[in-house]
Amino acid sequence: MRVLLIGANGYLGRFVADRLLADPAVQLTALGRGDDADVRFDLATGSPGALTRFLDAVHPGVIVNCAGATRGGARELTRHNTVAVATVCEALRRSGCGARLVQVGCSSEYGPSQPGSSTAEDAVPRPGGPYGVSKLAATELVLGSGLDAVVLRVFSPAGPGTPAGSPLGRLAEAMRRAMQSGDGELKLGGLGVQRDFVDVRDVARAVHAASLSAAQGVINIGSGRAVRLRDAAGVLARVAGYGGALHELDGPPGPLRGAIGHPRTDGEHTGPVAYPYPDGCGSWQQADVRCARDRLGWRPRINLEESLADIWMEAACRI
Repeated sequence: MRVLLIGANGYLGRFVADRLLADPAVQLTALGRGDDADVRFDLATGSPGALTRFLDAVHPGVIVNCAGATRGGARELTRHNTVAVATVCEALRRSGCGARLVQVGCSSEYGPSQPGSSTAEDAVPRPGGPYGVSKLAATELVLGSGLDAVVLRVFSPAGPGTPAGSPLGRLAEAMRRAMQSGDGELKLGGLGVQRDFVDVRDVARAVHAASLSAAQGVINIGSGRAVRLRDAAGVLARVAGYGGALHELDGPPGPLRGAIGHPRTDGEHTGPVAYPYPDGCGSWQQADVRCARDRLGWRPRINLEESLADIWMEAACRI
C-alpha cells in the first residue's frame, strides 16, 4: 500500500511515520516543507494542479494529513490549516489516483462542553478560537469533498515529543527547574482545567487503523476520561521524584503571572485572563470514544502515567 504522509516531521506526524514504517505492507512517501521530506511542497502556497500531477505520478492509495499550525494569528492558521486542506481535496478530486484521505483534526473544533459530559461525534461544533475555527473549516472541506475520507478528531495528545510550550511541557520544565535549583515548593496556576489526554503513540495507531479501514466521517480519538491538570501535576511529581510541595495559585492566570511554571510575586498585578490551554475549550473536555472502538477496532493502550514519565524523561535530559 502506497501511503503519502503530509507533515511527517510534526509532533504527531513523526509517530505516525514510525507506525506506518513498521508495517511491511506500507510503502511510505513523506511530503512537506522541510529539506528532509521525500518531496518538498508547501500546501499553503502550492497549487492544486501541481499536487495533482504529483499524485498521478506516485498514485498513492492513502493520503494522511498530519500537517498544520497550532500557533499564530488567524491569517496564518487559516493558511496552514484550511487553505492547505482545500489544496489537498481539490488535487485529489482532479487526480485519477482515487486515494483515501485520512485527515487529522482536533478536539478544539468542538469548543467548550458541559462539565461531566462526554463529547460524541454528533455534537454541534462551537470552536472558541481561531485555531479551532481553522481546523473545523478543514474538516468541513473534507466532509463535503465527496472523497473517500475520514477525519480523526484528536483530543489532547501527550507522551514523548510533547512540545515544551504546551501545558504539560511547561509543567515538566517548571518541575525540572525546581529540582535543579533545590526549590522545596512549586507555585503553579491554571490547574483546574480538565482535558482528555491520549498518548501520541495511540494516536499513531488510530491513524494506521483509519488508513486500513473503510470508515468515513468524523471519529474521536481520546482516552474517554477527563483528567484535571492538578492531578497530572501530582503524577508528574511522583514519576519525577519531586518531593517538594505543589502550591496552586488562586484564580485564572494572567499573561504575566500564574501560568504553569511561572512563579508569581505579591507585587504583580492581575492581567486579562489567559487560560493554560489556549484551545478555546474552556474548563472541560472529554471524548466519547465508542465510535473509534466500533468502527476502527481501536482502544487507547498507554495510560497517562506512562505518557507523563516519557515527558519527564525528555525534560530531565535538557541542560
